[in-house]
Parts: sequence; structure tokens; C-alpha cells
Amino acid sequence: MLSENYYIVRSQSTGRYLTARPKSDDSVYLLLFRENFDALSYLNTHAGEVANRFAVEPLPGTQIGNLLKRWGFVGVGIVTDPLLPNVEFLQNI
Repeated sequence: MLSENYYIVRSQSTGRYLTARPKSDDSVYLLLFRENFDALSYLNTHAGEVANRFAVEPLPGTQIGNLLKRWGFVGVGIVTDPLLPNVEFLQNI
């Protein structure tokens, strides 16, 4: 996972990242995409009318841990199918 590159979605107006909350508690997971076009497909499918307010940014796997700590995320959600969506959640330990 550390040697791979991922893509994240960030709001152009607030600078906040696209996240998920799979449980009803306060656990927040950063959504990661394996390809740039997967992130764009996700935005166009699930938020088409506001997709132009977001930017897709590359994220080296080596920077994931630092980003999780800085923003207080409990883990990552790797989007394996952007159209359904299908997300695999991994918690940072």
C-alpha cells in the first residue's frame, strides 16, 4: 500500500477531503481511489451537479499516514467500484 499512488478528492472552496462515515459514531475515513478516472467517475455519478467544486489530487502511499494523523481520520476507505459504490474500509492502528 505504501508503494502505490492513490487519488483523493478535495473541495476547492473549503479544502476539506471527501470522507465516509460507515458507522453512526464519529469515525471518519478518508476516501482513496486507485485511479484518477475512478475518482472522477465517483464524482460524476454521485454528485454530478456539484462535481466541478471538487479537485482530484494524487497522493503517494507514503503520505497517507501523515495525512490521517494531521486531519484526525481513523482510517481509509478504498473505493473499489466507484459506480455502486463499493468501499473497503481499513482502520489505522
